[in-house]
Amino acid sequence: MDKRGLSERDICTKFITPALRSAGWDELTQIREEVSFTKGRIIVRGKLVSRGKGKRADYILYYKPNIPIALIEAKDNSHSIGDGLQQALEYADILDIPFVFSSNGDGFVFHDRTGASPTLESTLSLDAFPSPVDLWARYRNWKGLTDQAERIVLQDYYNDGSGKAPRYYQVNAVNAAVEAIASGRDRILLVMATGTGKTYTAFQIIWRLWKAGVKKRILFLADRNVLIDQTMVNDFRPFGGKMAKLSTKAKTIERADGTEVDLTLALDKKRRIDPAYEIYLGLYQAITGPEERQKLFREFSPTFFDLIIIDECHRGSAAEDAAWREILEYFSSATQIGLTATPKETKYISNIAYFGDPVYSYSLKQGIRDGFLAPYKVIKVHIDRDVEGYRPEKGQLDRNGEEVEDRIYNSKDFDRTLVLDDRTKLVAKKVTEFLKDSGDRFQKTIVFCVDEEHAARMRQALINKNADLMTENHRYVMRITGSDADGQAQLGNFIDPEAKYPVLVTTSRLLSTGVDAQTCRLIVLDREVGSMTEFKQIVGRGTRVHEDTRKFYFTLIDFRGATNHFADPEFDGEPVQVYSPDTGQSITPPEDEPPNEGEPLPLGPDGSETILINPVDPPPPSATTRKIYVDGIGATILAERVEYLDEDGKLVTETLRDFTKKAIRRRFASLDTFLKRWKSEERKQAVIEELAAEGLLLDPLVEEVGKDLDPFDIICHVAFDKKPLTRRERAENVKKRDVFTKYGHQARAVLEALLAKYADEGVLNLDDTNVLRIAPFTALGTPVQLIKAFGDKSGFERAVHELQSALYQEAA
Repeated sequence: MDKRGLSERDICTKFITPALRSAGWDELTQIREEVSFTKGRIIVRGKLVSRGKGKRADYILYYKPNIPIALIEAKDNSHSIGDGLQQALEYADILDIPFVFSSNGDGFVFHDRTGASPTLESTLSLDAFPSPVDLWARYRNWKGLTDQAERIVLQDYYNDGSGKAPRYYQVNAVNAAVEAIASGRDRILLVMATGTGKTYTAFQIIWRLWKAGVKKRILFLADRNVLIDQTMVNDFRPFGGKMAKLSTKAKTIERADGTEVDLTLALDKKRRIDPAYEIYLGLYQAITGPEERQKLFREFSPTFFDLIIIDECHRGSAAEDAAWREILEYFSSATQIGLTATPKETKYISNIAYFGDPVYSYSLKQGIRDGFLAPYKVIKVHIDRDVEGYRPEKGQLDRNGEEVEDRIYNSKDFDRTLVLDDRTKLVAKKVTEFLKDSGDRFQKTIVFCVDEEHAARMRQALINKNADLMTENHRYVMRITGSDADGQAQLGNFIDPEAKYPVLVTTSRLLSTGVDAQTCRLIVLDREVGSMTEFKQIVGRGTRVHEDTRKFYFTLIDFRGATNHFADPEFDGEPVQVYSPDTGQSITPPEDEPPNEGEPLPLGPDGSETILINPVDPPPPSATTRKIYVDGIGATILAERVEYLDEDGKLVTETLRDFTKKAIRRRFASLDTFLKRWKSEERKQAVIEELAAEGLLLDPLVEEVGKDLDPFDIICHVAFDKKPLTRRERAENVKKRDVFTKYGHQARAVLEALLAKYADEGVLNLDDTNVLRIAPFTALGTPVQLIKAFGDKSGFERAVHELQSALYQEAA
């Protein structure tokens, strides 16, 4: 057998696996080959969606299921023995595995990431691979585990027999938390991005500690009823009759599999607690309050609970005067674990000051990179009133006939103290336009408003813009806010992938955190978001991937500049695309042209992507502050812009140049078409105004391409790749052709001054006689005298049009 001619798989089968078996590793429970541990990044190119190649380890060795301790990268025998080590170390760092090996079938290179070995790297023969007992002893020494701690750390994960296994980062989080608790730490912080399964992670932590007998009574706290209910019927379901909710309100909940269950309650109608349960779940609002009689938690003894899990702990539990903090301090002897996607760090509130540094963190950026979280596009919409502000005219009356205070109102005032109803209607119009342009008006959508009253007005505006679908079902648009019982009753349907209605929901803050809206495809921000913590939570409403409904990315439309948080170093998950349409331009981002029928799809650089959505394929079947109301003011879109993460994960801004090229070519199919239109128009500014009316403003492009270029040259250069001439070059060409000889001295002086003005300022309306009223023309004579030099006004206009034709003569 020529060993050097064997494939990598042959090397694994014939040499590496036998060596592991000889060292005492069990093939069924301890050895896993070709372990894919990431999904592969979702890549969005217009409407074409693909998935990149996931990361895969050749071997992962487990001391017990979900307790990985070694990783092996295999190479064929044409490679040297240590060639796989660098890749193996990268994977081991991600997977938090301490012992790393590389092999080509001749032996192993061993890298000890714990630093406890005499040498960091050493070479081993095939028959010298360490046994499971040997590596576990090294692991135990590295972690400093006592016999008691070891017993806790080795407690089995919950296994329902379905084959469902936690993702690698969940394993890392669970193991880190359990090891920290086993080692005596009693304040734990886990930071995991929204949509990465914090509750499932919490369940596995509780399960292992509960089964190990070290935590016998557990309290799980959250601040939303829906979070508690979802948790009880889904992730915490295995606790069965040992679990109850701290509530007096009976409720029947539908599980993910369609079955229904009545929630077990730990309180009777008189709010007396049944102490027979072991796992309690509750809202902090339900067990505490400002008055002593509301502090239900005091009915428990301070030592009743061994373990408390605080979900979404950024929402104030770490503030010294917060209600949650009072509960935590009362049960201070219990081990306490905080779960958050966004640890809160301010002068007054600090999760880390209370819980300590996170024992494990998994960021939004990492989740998107691994393909577990959905990337997203951002559409930035700039409304004139927000950008320029609004100052009422003198004597301006509001809807009630009272005079509006004379000051400048800006975006912070709108819908909080001053209501411009036209602005609300414009937002609703643009959102509806986006849904219509997308071809799917049933995308689950959350519109975040300033407050509940604003959410009510936004609901009405959206209803009026979608009257056709409202007649089909009145729940197409709904307001879901804290005080709206009817809306709250529909929250379960909104987050249910199987429920069609409601589709568009308006809210203020109720849906900004914790709600598991798996199929949410559109998030609209029509309020400022000052807190980075809250901004991350809002973005997190859309980051869940839902493959059954082909939801692989989502869109965020920002009307208030909240997405400026992307520029903050604290934000860790850049958008896949950012688009800012101009006045009159479609709110839908310009998409890359889909591949022509019969042509290969544009895959990634290595051709390894899997297509998830191909646009050429057929779709699958199916407030206390008084507000001032001012009417008739109007509002328009100033501009909207595009950034995106490319397949390499780099933030790319779609240049104005690229955007302009697409927009102009939609208006003029070819250079000839544009030239004919330009030459036929005596008033060149009319062409520019037509483009502006369609949302294409050339002024910003002048800053990018060149300030000394004529709009004509900008268009020809950017859209049709023609070499541009500067205005001065065009003016000089006209002078060289000496086109003014047929005019008298004064007329020639006027035309030369017009040409100089064009070269300096790029004036297009040269035939506007008002130009004759300013310098340098005033030094040549009065406007009447200057026009007489051409015979009359029509003669002046004819001469100017000939001048303009001469300017663009070489483009013929």
